[in-house]
Amino acid sequence: MDTQFKTLFSSSSFLNDLVDLSVDAGRAIMEIYQGEHIEVTGKADDSPLTLADLASHRVIVAGLHKLTPDIPVLSEEAADIAYSERQNWVRYWLIDPLDGTKEFIKRNGEFTVNIALIENGAPILGVVYAPVLNVCYYAAPKLGAFVRRDSGEPQAIKVNYPDIGETLKVVASRSHRDARTETLLANLDRYECISMGSSLKLCLVAEGAAHFYPRLAPTMEWDTAAAHAVVNEAGGVVCDLSLNVLRYNKEDMHNPEFLVLPENSPNIENTLLRQMKPSLS
Repeated sequence: MDTQFKTLFSSSSFLNDLVDLSVDAGRAIMEIYQGEHIEVTGKADDSPLTLADLASHRVIVAGLHKLTPDIPVLSEEAADIAYSERQNWVRYWLIDPLDGTKEFIKRNGEFTVNIALIENGAPILGVVYAPVLNVCYYAAPKLGAFVRRDSGEPQAIKVNYPDIGETLKVVASRSHRDARTETLLANLDRYECISMGSSLKLCLVAEGAAHFYPRLAPTMEWDTAAAHAVVNEAGGVVCDLSLNVLRYNKEDMHNPEFLVLPENSPNIENTLLRQMKPSLS
């Protein structure tokens, strides 16, 4: 990272600007969420799309162009940029204007605005804002990872390392639970399952409310990037099933199956992964 951007991205004022931008996007979402009807259409992959996705997209893209006019933006709602162009990007914004559209449609509040900065294939800065819950997770290099709830003061967060024999707190998707995940959970000795939607699942590990999040169902890079940055700065890791860290800006932008856990946690990496092996084969 060159000196100019290193100074900018490690600035608390710049991070606060991004948090404010996520709140602005959340406000645009809430105008539609609080309406009588939610109009839903389909994307090319048959996933749902709402007017709220598009409203949030417009707010975020306009805001990022003002903050960093020279850094390209890749959004879920405008992801048709040719790989021949973006494969040479050293640094770019990766956003999901409304992560958890199914949660939005169900009106359970467990959806988020995700804004991430990717550099050399790794998420280095991230903001995850849940407008209904009014909670924001955010992180930047040298500053660390934080959570802010309502109008309270930001609180530093870190992952929680489970003790030997402690009941493992495992996060599972509320809307995308699959048979292999159910089999995985059945193979664990002692666990407590926490159901949650959207990128909030990764953030629960980042703040220590959960120990572990296995994701065996399909995801895209914009689903995870912002929360991945938060997990990193909180002392965790987001890795594939071989414990290789997830990388970004792949040609198809699909994530592999992945795990979210405290970094260098032998109680999980040894005991847990051995227990998981039958369900992962």
